[in-house]
Amino acid sequence: MSAGRNEAPARAGPFAGGRRAARLCAVQALFQVEFVESSADAVVAEFESHRLAGELGGEPLAPDDRGWFAGVVRGTIADSALIDERLVGRLAPGWTLPQLDGVVRAVLRAGTYELLRRPEVPARVVISEYVGVAQGFCGARELGFVNATLDSLAREMRPDEFAVASGDGRANAR
Repeated sequence: MSAGRNEAPARAGPFAGGRRAARLCAVQALFQVEFVESSADAVVAEFESHRLAGELGGEPLAPDDRGWFAGVVRGTIADSALIDERLVGRLAPGWTLPQLDGVVRAVLRAGTYELLRRPEVPARVVISEYVGVAQGFCGARELGFVNATLDSLAREMRPDEFAVASGDGRANAR
């Protein structure tokens, strides 16, 4: 089921804490920053004091995961011009970022931020994690778009991770 343009995304499915939960919260926070027109710092503070203070999916969000959440939100906002420039280049002719569903836009922005600024996370993990986050909000067509867009960006930004291993035809795994 897809969240409408002006509906805040709800928590999707059972998340057992960890980085995926931090990514889910980051997408929700980015959605809120855009649609409530609030600052990244204000939204991060609100999430930290209210939404992350308890448990997420039955498990507390660890301090490292809270830091990941805040870093993705703040970093995505700080790099928004560069991120949006890269995303616009992936849209069909005649399409603009504001035409995308708000949740899809938040997922793509956060995923692009990680591809740009978090080289310690393998590109395939970034793609998989953000497609997983999007599953709770998007239909098959939107999921395919998220997957294809992040995959295209990853192959451009991190070509070494997609280089074919010598002779056996399988991609290198890192």
